[in-house]
Amino acid sequence: MIVVSNTSPITSLAAIGQLDLLRQLYGKIIIPEAVYRELTEVKSPIPGTIEVQTYNWIEVRPLSDATRLVGLFSQPLDEGESWAIALTLELSAELLLIDERRGRSEANRLGVRITGLLGVLVEAKQKKLIPVLKPLLDNLKKTAQFRVTDALYTKILQMVDE
Repeated sequence: MIVVSNTSPITSLAAIGQLDLLRQLYGKIIIPEAVYRELTEVKSPIPGTIEVQTYNWIEVRPLSDATRLVGLFSQPLDEGESWAIALTLELSAELLLIDERRGRSEANRLGVRITGLLGVLVEAKQKKLIPVLKPLLDNLKKTAQFRVTDALYTKILQMVDE
């Protein structure tokens, strides 16, 4: 399975010490160069900075045709989102990991199959890679400043019988 990731699933999972869930679920993930730059060209390391430089199951790929981005999107996206969606299309990847609303909207419009951080965690719980989800959600909200509405928080926990 070819899986491409944007920045936020990596930083959020790394912030709570659960980045390896991506390897356990998908074997490897591919990130575009723009996402790699977002994670590594920072003044001080952020969660995921070291990991994307050292984990052999995270592969950095260039876009073969960056001009493909011109006119592809109906609304402005940041560079990481744009490149992640374009790389997903270029590789005919089966899944894109992305959380940002505009990026998800554009990916859906372009027919890209997506999931976000919460979808990854639900899948990990369903596959028994994590025993309970609630402490991870709480840690995400606290440590990674991950925003989730109370209604979605409750819905996610109900989905996994917690």
